[in-house]
Amino acid sequence: MSRRRKAEPLKQTARTPLSLRFGPRSLAFRVIAFSTVWAILTLIVIFTLITTLYRQASERGFDSLLSAHLFNLIGSVGVSEGGSLTGAPDLGDLRFSEPNSGWYWSVEPASEGVSGELHSSSMTKAILSPSVAEVPFNASFQRSYSTEGIDGEELEVFESEFVLDAKNRAARFRVMGNRTELEQEISAFQRRLLTYLSLFGVGMIAINAIAILLGLQPLRRVRDALAMVREGTAQKLDGRFPAEIEPLADETNALIENNKRIVERSRTQVGNLAHSLKTPLAVLINEGRALGGAKGQLIAEQAASMQKQIDHYLQRARVAAQRDSVVYRTPVAPLVQRMVRVLQKLNPQTALSLSLPAVDIVFAGEREDLEELLGNLLDNAMKWAKSAVAVSVAPISGKKTGSGKEGAVNLFEISIEDDGPGIPEDKAREALKRGRRLDETKPGTGLGLAIVADLVNEYGGVLALERSSMGGLKAVVRLRSLH
Repeated sequence: MSRRRKAEPLKQTARTPLSLRFGPRSLAFRVIAFSTVWAILTLIVIFTLITTLYRQASERGFDSLLSAHLFNLIGSVGVSEGGSLTGAPDLGDLRFSEPNSGWYWSVEPASEGVSGELHSSSMTKAILSPSVAEVPFNASFQRSYSTEGIDGEELEVFESEFVLDAKNRAARFRVMGNRTELEQEISAFQRRLLTYLSLFGVGMIAINAIAILLGLQPLRRVRDALAMVREGTAQKLDGRFPAEIEPLADETNALIENNKRIVERSRTQVGNLAHSLKTPLAVLINEGRALGGAKGQLIAEQAASMQKQIDHYLQRARVAAQRDSVVYRTPVAPLVQRMVRVLQKLNPQTALSLSLPAVDIVFAGEREDLEELLGNLLDNAMKWAKSAVAVSVAPISGKKTGSGKEGAVNLFEISIEDDGPGIPEDKAREALKRGRRLDETKPGTGLGLAIVADLVNEYGGVLALERSSMGGLKAVVRLRSLH
């Protein structure tokens, strides 16, 4: 017999464990990300505003200082009777005495009858100025411009022409300040401000994130409570929740109670229907047997088949009613061990081995459903085995698929194999159809594997039939498990 048919992926109804994942879909992530972006934008605006105001204030102060020095220089220089410029200006700033400091002043003749030139000791060579045509004087005979200094620094120049005496003899006064020095001071202020705002921003974002996470802590409590309900350790969401979350908890508890009522009502209806049909079917079976002959045998067989079909469809109705409930949990290992012990006693001639994992596996469903599933598979294996049957249970990893999304889901696998004749690949699908029997020499109704397939499908699992290493059939069932 060749390989098994391909197993289909688990249905989307398999749920991943509840958790508050910190990602784009997380409420905490969205709130923290929004507040962080807002904080960063706010700090950028504050940084830009403060540096702009500081620059404007620094430039105004710089210009005011140069203007004051210019008027001080004008008041300190005169002209002699011979027309020579005289005076010893002291502007009160040592930078005008330091060579090539970038702070200079100079006085030059601006009319006929004036000779000589005065300049600060810091000015070791002449500094070119633009022509009046390029930068004209204003109505007050003043102008300002930028030029290159002795060492390549940028200079801010305030220049004015002033009449020195009654003979209309005039001189040109220039005061030059180091603009590069001002820019360096502004840059240093910006760096310090950026450092302080960055530290403040990091602290603010951290405190904000902590506050948000603490504020969302009740959602974590809801998650934990839901996990307890899902795992069967609690029947409802217990605890006090904030006013914003309490309606959600109340609605969830109401949903859980409604699911429980649906299951109980389904069980009651199953019992009532089974009880009401039990006597009529028993009568038909007995009458068929009593009638004898071909017709009597046919009536008895069809009545027995009706009984099995009713039992099966009632079972499916019960499973469908509770498949989405969140309060069922069945430990797998004890149930498998008990069923293996029973079948070993019933079939002492067949060697039955069992392999269980070290970790505890909990089936996300009812005990009766797992018992019926295992019972049918074990019964089928014991029926067809020559001398040995092997049963193994193991946890596996899987993925939830659907709607373009994926997530982790807890699964476990039950493998039952025998050393019998097996099932040909082209007959595997046929064996899963209701009432189909591939070998009439063995007793049975042909419903076992079909019932297993329906139960597995109801729980969103996978059933696969493949060739066993022992030579016979290997039935593999994958179902969802709880933590």
